[in-house]
Amino acid sequence: MTDQHLAALSLAAFDQMVAATPGFRSRTGQREMAERIAAELHGITLGDHADPTQAVTVIQAGTGVGKSAAYLSTTVAMALARKTRVVVSTATVALQEQLMTKDLPALAAVLDTPFVFALAKGRGRYVCKLKLERLVGTGDEDSSELFGVDEDAPPPPIAYAKQLKGQDWQDPEERRMALYDTLANALAAGRWDGDRDSLAEQPDPRDWSTVAAERHTCTARHCPLFRSCSYYNARTLLAQAQVIVANHDLVLASLGMKALPDLDNCLVVFDEGHHLPAVALDQFSGAMDLTGLRWLDKLPKTLHEVAEKMGVAVEQDVITLAQQLKTALLDAGRISMDLLRGVTASYDIVHRFPDGVLPEAFIDPMTLIHGHASGLSEVLEALGAELKARAKEDPAQAAQNSVQYARLGQMAPKLNSVVGTSAMLLAHEAQPMAKWLKSDTSSGLVSLSAHACPIVPGDLLRHHLWLQVRGAVVTSASLTSCGSFDYFLAETGLDQIGHVTTLAVDSPFDYHTQGQLVVVETAADPRHVESFTREMVAALLADLREVPHGALVLFTSRVQMRAAVDALDATLLGVVLVQGQLSRARLLGSHMARVEAGQPSVIFGMQSFGEGLDLPGQLCETVFITKLPFASPSDPVEEARSEWLKREGRDPFAELVVPATGIRLLQWTGRAIRSETDQARVVCYDKRLLATSYGRRMLQGLPPYAVLRRVRGQTLAVAVS
Repeated sequence: MTDQHLAALSLAAFDQMVAATPGFRSRTGQREMAERIAAELHGITLGDHADPTQAVTVIQAGTGVGKSAAYLSTTVAMALARKTRVVVSTATVALQEQLMTKDLPALAAVLDTPFVFALAKGRGRYVCKLKLERLVGTGDEDSSELFGVDEDAPPPPIAYAKQLKGQDWQDPEERRMALYDTLANALAAGRWDGDRDSLAEQPDPRDWSTVAAERHTCTARHCPLFRSCSYYNARTLLAQAQVIVANHDLVLASLGMKALPDLDNCLVVFDEGHHLPAVALDQFSGAMDLTGLRWLDKLPKTLHEVAEKMGVAVEQDVITLAQQLKTALLDAGRISMDLLRGVTASYDIVHRFPDGVLPEAFIDPMTLIHGHASGLSEVLEALGAELKARAKEDPAQAAQNSVQYARLGQMAPKLNSVVGTSAMLLAHEAQPMAKWLKSDTSSGLVSLSAHACPIVPGDLLRHHLWLQVRGAVVTSASLTSCGSFDYFLAETGLDQIGHVTTLAVDSPFDYHTQGQLVVVETAADPRHVESFTREMVAALLADLREVPHGALVLFTSRVQMRAAVDALDATLLGVVLVQGQLSRARLLGSHMARVEAGQPSVIFGMQSFGEGLDLPGQLCETVFITKLPFASPSDPVEEARSEWLKREGRDPFAELVVPATGIRLLQWTGRAIRSETDQARVVCYDKRLLATSYGRRMLQGLPPYAVLRRVRGQTLAVAVS
C-alpha cells in the first residue's frame, strides 16, 4: 500500500466514524486534526532502518473539538493497515477510563477491521502470587517470615486514615494477615484477577507493597507460578492488543524494558501532552532517605541468609559495609539538620544548594555513601543474577530461588536510590542539577531526605524518548502559551528536532458570545499577599452570594484557600464544598446533586481542580480565579533553573515563568465553557492580567472571551487587540 493510500484510508476511517456517530455535528477543527495526522504519519519508517523517516505532529485542540475521536480513528486505521500497533499515553485516570469505556468501543463498533484494545499498568498494580502464597502459608513451605512490612515506610495517607476512623482497632499484624488471607482466597476462587484496582476497597499501601509484583522481586519466566501470574497474564492480553492505553509515567519508565511495544515500531499518541515535561523530571530525579535506616540493619542478614540458601559465600564484608553506609548516612543527616537549623527553626523546610554545589562538609560523607552503597549493590546484584540463572537451569528449585530473589528485591529499591541519588548529588556538570534537602513532619516524626533532579526536561525527552519515536501525535487543549508553541516545544525537546510540525485547532465554541472574562481591579497589589488576600476574599464572598447555580473557585495556595474558608458566614458555609474535605468523587457528586435540586453550590479547589474537571451547563456557570496561577517560587527545580538561566544572561521570568503561567491560566479558564450551549464567565481578581505587559501576553493565549474590567463595582468593556 502506498503512502498516499495510507493517508486516504486513515481519513476514510475518520469519516466512517463520524457518519456512524448519532447526532454528530460537523466540526471543522476535528477534520483539520484528522487530516494533519494522516498527512504527517503516513510516510514514516517503522522497524530497523539505517535512515528512517520520522514525524511528530503537535496539535493543540481546543475544548469541544473531539480530539480523541480524531486521533484514534486515523492512527488505529493506519496501524491496522501497516500491521503494527498504537500506544495512547495519557496523564490522568479519567482520560484512560474515557478511552477504554467510551471512545475505543465506539471506534471498534464502526471500523471494518476488528481490533483489540487493552489498558497497560505497571507491575505494582498487580499482586505477586508467589509472595501471597508464602505469606499465608499455602506454598510448599511456611515463609511468612520472609516478607515483612517496610518499617521505614511512612504512615498511610490521610485519606486511608480517614477511611479507618471510627472502625474498631485491630492489631496491624492481624489486619495484614487477614487481608492476605482474603486476597489469596479470592484469587484461588477466581473472584479476583490480582489487579489492585479491581478490589472493592483499596488496602493500606504498606500492606500492599509487601505482596506487589515489583520488578526487583520478580524472576519472570523462571518463577514456578509464572503461568498463573496476574501481571504476566495481563501482559499476555496486552501482547494481543493492537491498541494499548498507557500513561506517561509508564511509557517513560518502560523505555528499553519491553513492557510496551518498541517505540520505533508503532504509532504513539501523547494526549494531555502538556504533562510530559513534569513527568520526565520526575522519572529522572533521585531521592534518598537520611532518617529511615532500619532496612540497613536487615540488609547484611538478608544477603548472608540468601547466600547460605544458595550454598555460596559472600566474599565482601557486607556487615561492615552496611555499618559504614549507615554511619555515613547518619553523618549526612546530622550535617543536614545542623544546616537546616541554621536556616529556620521550622521542621518543615526545603533547602536548595545554590548552583547545585554541595557544602564542603557534605562531600566526604556523600562520597562514602556512594562507595559503600555501590559495594553492597554489587553483592546484591551478583546474588540476584545467580538466583535467576539457577531458577532457569533447575525448575525443581525455581520456587525456592524465586522466593530468595524476592527477598533481595525488597532491599533493591532503597539501595538503588542511595546509589543513584548520591551519584547525582556528587555530579558536576556545566548545566547543574537541582540539589536540595527536605525535612517534614507530616508523618508525625521528623523525616529528612536528600534530592537531586535535572533542570531541563527537554534534554531528557530528546535523548530518551524522541530519538526512539518514529511517528507520534502530541495533543492537548493547552499546548500554546501566549499564543505560541515555542515554550512547549522547548520544554519537550521538540524544538531541536527537524521532523516536527504544529497545528492549533480552534474550539467550535463561540467564546465571545458564550462567555465573559471579568478582571477585577483591587486596590491592593497582588504581590502584597496579606492586603491583597483580604481584599480579594471580601470581593469573592460578595460574588459568591450572587451565584444562582454552580461555580468553581480556583486558589493558588492552601493558605489563600484557608483564608477564604475562614471568612465564610453561616449562609455560605452551607453552599461551599472544599477540596480535601471529601473525596473528589463524593465532592463532585454532592455538587451535582445540589445544582440538580435547584440549590447553589460552589467548589473551592486548587491546581488539580483547574484541569480535567468537566462541569457543563449550570454545574459551573462561573469560574473564579483568585490570582494568576504562578507556580510556587520556592520549587527547588524551578529555582535552580532560574538561577542557571540568570547566570547564562537569560531572563527566567520571561522565558519560563510567564509562558508556564499562561498555560496554567488557559487550563483554568477552560473549566468555564464545556459545550456549545453553555453560557459562562471567568472572574479573575488579579489586575495584572490587564495592567502588565506579561499579563496581556497571557491574555493573548486565552480563548476570545468578551473582556470586561470591574473597578470599584463598575463594569466596563475592554478592547483587546
